Amino acid sequence: SSKIRNMEVQSADGIAVLEDCIGFSLTKTISKVEEKLKKGVLPDCQDDDIFPRAGNEMGTEAQIRFLKAKLRVTQEDLANVVFECRKKDDENQNLETRLKDTEDENTRLQRTISLQQSQTEKYKILSQEANKKTEELQQEVTALEKVL
Repeated sequence: SSKIRNMEVQSADGIAVLEDCIGFSLTKTISKVEEKLKKGVLPDCQDDDIFPRAGNEMGTEAQIRFLKAKLRVTQEDLANVVFECRKKDDENQNLETRLKDTEDENTRLQRTISLQQSQTEKYKILSQEANKKTEELQQEVTALEKVL
């Protein structure tokens, strides 16, 4: 995600070109393709589905314009995908933060529950002891009343 965030949009011949830090240059790639087209060396893959059927009858300049337009659309799609990726990355960061907070809260509540359970057990034992002592004192009172 840091590479995506470090991408810069630059303009070359009226075309938005995304260049990342790896060294890949879309401008260089386009230049190479344009040079090959100017020399008359067309790609061997005729069924690559880049040009429409009428594309074979287009002139070189028309093919270049078509490819540049297709490149612009592809770059817009890429920009949209990058934007969505950033958005999803931010959403993931928020969700991870919320998850961590929830886990911390869960841990805190588990400790509180454990503490309260131990206190409940302690008070049950104290209550049982108090009840025994009350019964003993009640028996002693009854015995003293008989003596009196």
